[in-house]
This record gives sequence, C-alpha cells and structure tokens, in this order.
Amino acid sequence: MESAAATAGPTLTGPSIETLETLLDVTYTWGYQETRQKLRDLYDKAVRGQWISDDVLPWATDVDLDKQMAPEQLMPLFGSDIYNKMTEKERKKLNIESFSWTLSQFLHGEQGALLATAQLVDSCQDLDSKLYAASQVVDEARHVDVYNRYVHTKIGFSYPVNPHLKTLLDMILKDSRWDMKFLGMQIMVEGLALAAFGMIRANTSEPLLRELTSYVMGDEARHVAFGVLSLRDYYKEQPDSVKREREDFVYEAARLMRDRFLFQEVWEKTGLPTKQCMEIALHNQGQVMFRQMLFAKIVPAIKKMDLLSDRQRERFKELGILQFENWEDPVSAMSQSPTGATSARL
Repeated sequence: MESAAATAGPTLTGPSIETLETLLDVTYTWGYQETRQKLRDLYDKAVRGQWISDDVLPWATDVDLDKQMAPEQLMPLFGSDIYNKMTEKERKKLNIESFSWTLSQFLHGEQGALLATAQLVDSCQDLDSKLYAASQVVDEARHVDVYNRYVHTKIGFSYPVNPHLKTLLDMILKDSRWDMKFLGMQIMVEGLALAAFGMIRANTSEPLLRELTSYVMGDEARHVAFGVLSLRDYYKEQPDSVKREREDFVYEAARLMRDRFLFQEVWEKTGLPTKQCMEIALHNQGQVMFRQMLFAKIVPAIKKMDLLSDRQRERFKELGILQFENWEDPVSAMSQSPTGATSARL
C-alpha cells in the first residue's frame, strides 16, 4: 500500500498553471509513401517497447527514506565544514530533501519533454518523424505519471522547477524553428536525462527507483537517437552562420544544465547559507564528476551532427566535458539492441 512520507515536509508549489505564448508552424505531410527507413525502424521499436507501470513496477515496495539513497560521497556538501558539523538526524533530513529535489526536477523535465514533443508532431515535415514523435508523447506522459507518483506517494513532497531548467524549457518551447526543438529537447535535455538516469540506476540502493529508472532509460535512448537521426544530415548542409548559432545555443544550454545541479532551492528551504552551499556543491568532487558525466551522451551526439567546431571544443574543454567527444554516440548504442532497450532491460 502506498503512503506519503509526510514527515519530510510540505510540498513546495508555485502557480499551478502557467501559459506560454509560442509561435509554431503546423505542417501537413501528404507524402504517405515517402519513408525514412531508420526513423520508421525507430518507430517500430517504440511501438514494441511500450510498458504499463502498474504491470511492470513493484509499486507496493516500501521506500525507507532514512536510508542513504546514493553513496554519501555524492552528497553535494560532503566533506565540507557545514556537512561535518551536522548531526546524523540533520544529514538524514538533508538526504531526503536532496532526493526529493532531484526527482522533482526529473518530473518537471519530463513535462517539458511532453510539451516539446507534442510540438514536434505539429512541426515535423515527414510522416515517419510525426509518427515517432507521437509515440514519444505517450512515453513522456508515462514518465510524468511515474515520477509524479513516486515523488508524491513515496517521498511525500516535491520541489518547484529549478529556474535554470525552467529557462531552458521555455527557450525550447518558445522557439518556432523545428530543428531548435530537436536540438534543445532531443539532444540536450533528453541526452542529459539519459546519462543522469544511468548514474542513478548504478548508484541507488532503492529497488523501486532502480527498476523505474531502467524502464525510463529504455525510452530515453530512443528519444536521443530520434534527435540524432533527424539532425545529423541537416546541419551538414547549413551555412556556417546557422551552425554557429546552433553551437551557441548548445553551449548556453550546457551551462544552464550544469548550473541547475547546485541545489539552490534545498539550501533556501533548509535555512543553510545558500551562496556558500552552492559554491561547495560547484566544487565538490563527487558532484563535479556527476555533472561532467551528464554530458557523456550529449557531446558525441553534437559531434555526429557537425556542431563541434574548434571554437566549440574550447568551450566544452572549459566546461570539463570535451573528453566525451569520442564516446559512443546514441544511434550506435541503439543499433546494438533489437528493441532499443537499455542493457538493464535485456
């Protein structure tokens, strides 16, 4: 039986409804016989890869919030004077707050993905892309559902969307150009999510979250591959001015995603010195490694799309993520699995 962990604190909420004014072209596609085979194959994998959370996830699992949800070394304040002076009770409370904050941001990111992918159904210019985008809308709705259910019935409270994540989602949703939606959502946001979920699955000791994450990762791997397949040839044909603008967007998105993982809202809620804690989190070795690994899927995808110029390499080097440029790209990884599932589900 599911029960909310009410002892952790009240839900933090902002406005329950927010409306953005956006510009978007809606495109009919009358060439039903024109097929992009690799995208059609990806759509077939998506149809066969659908799952129902009540059938495959052990929702009856009791989640012990007093247990450390990840190795202590990954706690953003680990090793600092502030952390060392905390009592065991204070550390447990901080663990719960950090856990809720992290999963709340995944929940908000999945809603952003739901809205952006619905826009792709409208704006994609070929039928196979529309069909796959429609299948992803179903995936994203499922992800919103399972993260919402986990956060509010297993943890018991949530955090509002982080301002850095909200800025990036708004940039994607407001942009009228179809390729920028692919680049922002399918490559940047989904690529980061795929890497983050992989690290959570490998490090968490909580069985329900580990299983939930494995199923979500199977979907996310297809989503990133969708972006790479849609954009890898497109940018090679574009003038340098277009590619330069896209590189600038990628760099800005990378900075926003890096800075979103500084737990600002946690420090504000718990009464800890916000700026000092953000500075500690920025330089904490476990967190530095975590933030760098978030780009393990993104950088090779950017390279495959011809958006890794010498100028971009220097900026990625500054961010500490250039070392991933020769790692396996998402499309190659997908080709190794007949169903598009991650290794956790094979």
